[in-house]
Amino acid sequence: MRSKLYINGAWVDGTSTAPVYDPSDGSVIAEVALAGEAECEAAITAAHNALPEWSKTSPRFRSEILRKAYEMIIAESDAIATLVSRENGKVFADAKGEVTYAAEFFRWFAEEAVRVPGDFRKSPSGDKRILVTHQPIGVSLLITPWNFPAAMATRKIGPALAAGCTVILKPAGETPLTAMAIVDVLERAGVPKGVVNLILPSPVGPMISKMLHDPRVKNLSFTGSTEVGRVLLREASDCVIRCSMELGGNAPFIVFEDSDVTSAVQAVMAAKMRNGGAACTAANRIYVQRQIAEKFTAEFTKAMSALVMGPGMSTGVNLGASVSLKERNKIAELVDTAVKDGAKVSIGGKTPEGPGAYYPATVLTCEKNNEILKHEIFGPVAPVVVFDTDDEAIALANDTEYGLISYVFSGDLQRAIRTAEALEAGMVAINRGVISDPAAPFGGVKQSGLGREGGFDGIHEFLETKYIGVEI
Repeated sequence: MRSKLYINGAWVDGTSTAPVYDPSDGSVIAEVALAGEAECEAAITAAHNALPEWSKTSPRFRSEILRKAYEMIIAESDAIATLVSRENGKVFADAKGEVTYAAEFFRWFAEEAVRVPGDFRKSPSGDKRILVTHQPIGVSLLITPWNFPAAMATRKIGPALAAGCTVILKPAGETPLTAMAIVDVLERAGVPKGVVNLILPSPVGPMISKMLHDPRVKNLSFTGSTEVGRVLLREASDCVIRCSMELGGNAPFIVFEDSDVTSAVQAVMAAKMRNGGAACTAANRIYVQRQIAEKFTAEFTKAMSALVMGPGMSTGVNLGASVSLKERNKIAELVDTAVKDGAKVSIGGKTPEGPGAYYPATVLTCEKNNEILKHEIFGPVAPVVVFDTDDEAIALANDTEYGLISYVFSGDLQRAIRTAEALEAGMVAINRGVISDPAAPFGGVKQSGLGREGGFDGIHEFLETKYIGVEI
């Protein structure tokens, strides 16, 4: 298990160390190295010095390294998933699913590395040829969250390396071990020194600010809260660093009266309880049409009550711990406030006693103005709200500053598509609880972010477009 910083092709000590905890029982898994100003400077220098050579490598060369890394992650998926489960708290099945998903980003961008399109045509006036090409933007700072420590790393590293950029990865302090394992795979897959670097800056804010004010850093890719994203955008504006931001969500799940209730509950369970609800794509506000609301809530409550909570690595467990007591307590506070505001608890709703950052699967029924509907819960809590008309459902769904993903469930496909087109979201799932795919563009509108990850769009976040006019 790696626990040091990775700078210029070497695993190195930092200025100090910090513990990484197992949130299921509070025990210390490892002590990881922290980076001070000298280590952050060294990482930028390493990435900057490696850029000219790496950017000139052939797309096939970069592709084959990513493909090898994909194969290694798949071969080592159980070990990496165990690490994810231990430091994140999620159950092993979720962790294994994440690692497989994470590996797919390396496979997808191994293929995209050799397929970046360009353009060559005659100008309308006929006086020249228009040549459009794409070049790597340069040193990229990648900041990833704790909820998907493997997938968020590969979703950024994959397109960056495929494009010919060098990177500095800053993983979340709660879950750095998984990121270190991914970097270790890349090292063994043949990534040259300096191309990938990993740091854990301390103090985080001032160190990241200093890096964003270094003229050698050209690009920032961040996944995290909208609140932090706003701060980083302000910091990046001083040097006009290009930013891609995958920020918060407050996903609505609309269930129309023509839905098959059992199928709708299965989809909501997938949308809500993947990763224990700690996902920006998690169904956060469940709107059910009045005609089926009672039946839906009863079946949904039954499904949530069947979940077994416990340590992520335990057999038979399908709801693990939150990543920390701090995160668990945020969830509990949101539920307590919602109940004070009139929400009714169908199941759960009480913080368990004993060790571990656990919160039970919880179903609430509440009015459309309850405070909890304004917040990204990031846990196993599902507020259910009744609506009457299609227009009302759309208005309620759009009544948020966020616009990452929305869900629609209906037996009428035309109705579902009509609703999807009216929803203010970068992604819409119809009659499904999960649509994330490395081959699809992932991202939101409004304050849920800028740019797209995955799909054909993902690699272009790390490329500059260059126009060359050719005399004819």
